[in-house]
Amino acid sequence: MKKIKDYPLEELKEELKSLGEKPFRAEQIYRWLYEEKVKSFDEMTNLSLSLREKLKQEYTMSNFNIIQKQESADGTKKYLFDVLDGNAIETVLMEYHHGKTICVSSQIGCKMGCKFCASTGIAFVRSLSAGEIVEQILAVEQDTGSRISNIVFMGIGEPLDNYDNVIKAIHILNHPKGLNIGARHISISTSGLVPKIYDLAKEKIPCTLSISLHATSNEKRSNMMPVNNVYPIEELIKACKDYIASTNRRISFEYALAKDNNDNLEDAKELVKLLKGMLCHVNLIPINKIEDGKFTKSTNENIMKFRDYLNDHGIVATIRRELGSDIDAACGQLRRKSLKK
Repeated sequence: MKKIKDYPLEELKEELKSLGEKPFRAEQIYRWLYEEKVKSFDEMTNLSLSLREKLKQEYTMSNFNIIQKQESADGTKKYLFDVLDGNAIETVLMEYHHGKTICVSSQIGCKMGCKFCASTGIAFVRSLSAGEIVEQILAVEQDTGSRISNIVFMGIGEPLDNYDNVIKAIHILNHPKGLNIGARHISISTSGLVPKIYDLAKEKIPCTLSISLHATSNEKRSNMMPVNNVYPIEELIKACKDYIASTNRRISFEYALAKDNNDNLEDAKELVKLLKGMLCHVNLIPINKIEDGKFTKSTNENIMKFRDYLNDHGIVATIRRELGSDIDAACGQLRRKSLKK
């Protein structure tokens, strides 16, 4: 059965036309889904009974069930959602002074195999549909009774490996009749799928692109991120420069600092050389220890020295505030859990 939340508004209008209905009904449905946030077609009371029955026959609302909710000492909430096919995903809600940020998953499992991520080693099952991505925001808003202001595609999965559905989800989230979240409040993180970075530049969506860089040499980066064997640093940086030139948008480079691996002054010097002149920001991440992981967190002294060196040499760098580590909700700690035995 088709998922009603999978459709951007113009596509939903075409769906309604195929059912013999007027396209304006799609706008009414959007209002019920994204403004009123109803959970059933029966609640869409300005639609005729016959149309509601037709919708129930053709589509599902795909309302996620909360299997588990954990709350960190810092207020971060981690949700384990039943995605209604025997699998589950994790989604994280974080509180900042500028509003509520949700970290959404884009796939069940991940193919990328990054050595510092808890999703590594867990079999990839499938990509999430656009509606399943959107449903994570709706389910959290319904649970908390509050509005989400920022979205980061940094949960389980590689967003650009699920390109079409992620772009569709962004159109739904961004649309004034959808969840009406500004594109500049949406961030997409990628491990470096170079062809898709070029594609994203052509979309002309003013979202933020975050690149998981984490090293300045191909040897080190390939050791941390197997994707580098396919798309090495030189190709990645070239694609990033094209993205900046095409969009005039600043790129955020994610750099997870691992002790005795990529956290010394020489690494900082090489990072300055690599990024010099680019419209960018470096987000330094104290790497989080994961089960069976070989990397450990750099010292606070090294992290601050690394940040200061970058800032002193013209590269804007900040240290990411760590949230939710006590419930395994911090960067790199999310896992795909399954309901299947």
